[in-house]
Amino acid sequence: MFIAHVAIWTHNLERLKTFYETYFEGKAGGKYTNRNTRFESYFLSFESGARLEIMQMPTIPNSMNDPQAQATGLIHISFSVGSEAAVDALVERLRLDQYFICEEPRRTGDGYYESVIFDPDGNRIEITV
Repeated sequence: MFIAHVAIWTHNLERLKTFYETYFEGKAGGKYTNRNTRFESYFLSFESGARLEIMQMPTIPNSMNDPQAQATGLIHISFSVGSEAAVDALVERLRLDQYFICEEPRRTGDGYYESVIFDPDGNRIEITV
């Protein structure tokens, strides 16, 4: 058994698709559109086999959550980039491109080397070895 995919609502489908393609090497499949409901989505596939569905529909309300606060429920997606140097390099690239760095690269109490950034919609992304 395995997790088939994780899904994220957005109000800017193309921007979010470009973000995950550019920084996390996601490969988008064809765009799905349901003209009746005005639902649109892409599945992005990653080298590991993991998939991310990004979806938009005009009737979905904005999130009421503060993206900088922790809360119950799904809180982040984690991408392993292979090395501490790769974590540092990706975080610097995101910083130069003016993305919000929520937590600088560091070694956690349980021994992981990681950083946390926000995607364009304020979703937490953990970048780890």
